[in-house]
Amino acid sequence: MLGYILRRCLAVIPVMLLVAVFVFLLLRLTPGDPAAIIAGDMATPAQLERIREAMGLNQPLHVQFATWVGRLLQGDLGVSLISNTPVATMVADRIGPTLSIALLTILMSVAMAVPMGVLAAWKHRSVADYAVMTFSVLGFSVPVFVIGYLFILVFSLKLGWFPVQGYKPLGAGLGAFLSNAFLPALTLSTIYVALIARMTRANMLEVLGEDYIRTARAKGAPERTVLFRHALKNAAVPILTVIGSGFALLIGGVVVTETVFNIPGVGRLTVDAILARDYPVIQAMILLTSFLYVLVNLLIDLSYSIFDPRIRY
Repeated sequence: MLGYILRRCLAVIPVMLLVAVFVFLLLRLTPGDPAAIIAGDMATPAQLERIREAMGLNQPLHVQFATWVGRLLQGDLGVSLISNTPVATMVADRIGPTLSIALLTILMSVAMAVPMGVLAAWKHRSVADYAVMTFSVLGFSVPVFVIGYLFILVFSLKLGWFPVQGYKPLGAGLGAFLSNAFLPALTLSTIYVALIARMTRANMLEVLGEDYIRTARAKGAPERTVLFRHALKNAAVPILTVIGSGFALLIGGVVVTETVFNIPGVGRLTVDAILARDYPVIQAMILLTSFLYVLVNLLIDLSYSIFDPRIRY
């Protein structure tokens, strides 16, 4: 088991190295002079030269890459061109709301989607099955920002149950946190629930036709035991894969959701950096997002061996 975990962790290194190369070349291979892009059209030659010297753009490409990677390994993500603030500090100030809402979204999505998928497979071709499939189609079809504004209209403006915008950290109290984070998490959950429920249903339908399911029922096992202990456990590996793959949708949805609900997270930071052409912040956000995506998929891969011990071999 330890060897399996070590091999999977080592496989992450070349992936992150390729991501680092891409992020590094993102600015360097942009058409035109990177210093001119950063400084703007009204910059003087002296200002352009100072920017090139400050960013090391006048050095060979391999030297620039080695210097940049060395700073990354020390936790130096660069300095914002707009606010002149270390990027690591900016990310540290903004990552709390994003992680809180992302974790709440995952918990809500799995808690809703897995029972929905199991119910749809158990009651195949029934009203419950058609209802789950209809929700899945709508969840994929409607954009996230439309769902967010719809929830604001219904739950905030009409019913007055939740605030329209804003964020309160968990330190302010669980009630205040959930009051502000519930609607953004519910908005993100719509796509995630649709994806997981659809995959759960498909895999459960396949597993429920196996011989060992019929044997368990013939032995008189309760239907709940058959569904969750025998069927769901054997269908869990593809479902976990979808949860990991769906994390990419979650990353993209956070950017839109934080803008709609005015949440000071990394999604808003990314949008502001793109609009301001703040390249150090953009590079740091791409690198951080890629690392989180690879980390989640690594954890999903390691969890496979819990449900199917044959995978570790």
